Amino acid sequence: MSTISSIAAPSTEAEALSAELARLKAGDRLKLLHERYGKRLVASTSFGLQAAVMLDLISKNAPEIPVIFIDTGYHFPETYRYGAELVSRLGTDLRVYHPTHSAARMEALWGKLWEQGKEGMDKYGVLTKVEPMDRALRELGTDVWISGLRRSQSSTRVERPYAEQQKKTLKVYPILDWADAQVSVYMHERGLPRHPLEEQGYVTMGDWHSTRPAMNGLSAEDTRFNGEKYECGLHLDSGNTDFQI
Repeated sequence: MSTISSIAAPSTEAEALSAELARLKAGDRLKLLHERYGKRLVASTSFGLQAAVMLDLISKNAPEIPVIFIDTGYHFPETYRYGAELVSRLGTDLRVYHPTHSAARMEALWGKLWEQGKEGMDKYGVLTKVEPMDRALRELGTDVWISGLRRSQSSTRVERPYAEQQKKTLKVYPILDWADAQVSVYMHERGLPRHPLEEQGYVTMGDWHSTRPAMNGLSAEDTRFNGEKYECGLHLDSGNTDFQI
C-alpha cells in the first residue's frame, strides 16, 4: 500500500497570500492586490533612492491606490523636491501625514532624540514615523499596506515573506525579490529620474541627521543611525506608542 505524503496548506491569510504572490511578477502582484482588497489597500513611500520603481509600478497597474508619505520634518531638501517631481510625473494619489509634534517642539521637549542612544532613537522613530503611519491607516480606513521593501536592502529583511500580518495590518511587499541590478534596469528602461543625492554616494535614504554617504567601504546598514540600527520602526512588528507625547 503506497503512502502519499501531503503538504500542509498555509495556516493564515498572510501565508496563503505570500505563496500566491511568489508565483507572480511585480505588476501582476499589484493587480491582484487591488482586485482583492480594493479600498482596504494603501501604499507608502519615503521618496528614497528607489521609490520611483514602486510608484511607477502602482501608476501602471493600480493607480487608484493611495500612497502615504510620512513627512518627519527632517527629510533632505532634495528628497522633498524629488518627491514633488515623481508625484507630478506619475500622477500619484499622495496623502501626506505629519507627526503630532513639529521638529522644533520635539527638540525643545526632548532634545535631539537621534543622538540619545537606542532609547532616544526608538522614541524618535515612534514620534516621527510609527504614530503618523498608524494614524494614517486608521483615518484612511485601510488595513492592507504595500511597501517597497526588498530582501537585498538589509540583513534584517532577508527572511521576509511577501506578506505578513503585523498586528491588525496585513503588510505586502511586491518587489521583495528584486535585486539592485533589476531596480537599476527598470529605472533605466522606464526613464525614471534618480534621487539627486545618489550621485553624492548615498546608497540609502532617511532623515538628514541619520543618513550619510557610503564612503570608505561602508555598507548600506552602516550609513543609517551611525550603524547602530537600520530600521526606523515602521517595518518592524514592535511599534510602541504607549508613552506620553
